[in-house]
Amino acid sequence: MQQAETAMEHDLGALAAFITAHPRLAVLTGAGVSTASGIPDYRDDRGDWKRPPPMQHQVFMASHAARQRYWARALIGFRTLQEAAPNPAHRALARLEALGHVTGVITQNVDGLHQRAGSRRVIDLHGRADVVRCMGCGARRRRDALHADLEARNPTWLAARAEVGPDGDADLETNFSTFRVPTCMRCGDGIWKPDVVFFGDSVPRAVVEDAFALLADSDALLVVGSSLMVFSGYRFARAAARHGQPIACLNRGRTRADDLYTFKVQAPAEALGTLCERLEAGDGAALSRRPA
Repeated sequence: MQQAETAMEHDLGALAAFITAHPRLAVLTGAGVSTASGIPDYRDDRGDWKRPPPMQHQVFMASHAARQRYWARALIGFRTLQEAAPNPAHRALARLEALGHVTGVITQNVDGLHQRAGSRRVIDLHGRADVVRCMGCGARRRRDALHADLEARNPTWLAARAEVGPDGDADLETNFSTFRVPTCMRCGDGIWKPDVVFFGDSVPRAVVEDAFALLADSDALLVVGSSLMVFSGYRFARAAARHGQPIACLNRGRTRADDLYTFKVQAPAEALGTLCERLEAGDGAALSRRPA
């Protein structure tokens, strides 16, 4: 145990040195940043799915039955996202930005916790789960307003209980045919969809361009809490490597970009809290160590 703690101390010292040596740091985050806030992640330490893959965009748009199933499960599971609060990893990244170490955060998460922790330059690569959009006319509304509508139309479903999954899903399996899903009142029959990028959909070009611009403004990349198994995040690690920008990673288990990192720390994202304290304290011993 003591040997493991000593190794972790060394690794965090190396990461502190990396951050100090690269004062314009872009950060790319994934689901592992929010697990300590009670939001489950998708993959295990090997990068494999823990549960069936999430809703596909094409299925959601083509099937009313799929939308009934999605919104019924969300009526139960989304409470976890609503009640989640930023954890030490979110707060540490916000503090590192305030201290001038971080230029901005590109997040694959849709929970908005980086913003709530105080991060100012955040690019929501996959959108925000707290907003819904009409796929017909483009109207937007707060998701809690839609959920209030869903509750009013489906009062008997409020008593349902199920294990919560990632991004406000719930592992509920039953007959969903009686679940009533409202359509857009502005255009009459538009489909309400969370304003997020489902699997099988594409990240909007403007968002991708903003993320690449942030990376170009930075001199290094830090990956936190992401396996990068999905190309929408992996492409930024690949671009950083192509342009000679050093890459560090703080993550448990295997990632798709393991061969691209300058070095990697096998630890939970919350370790950023300790690292931030170390940087603020000006730990000379830690900062004198440079990653190999």
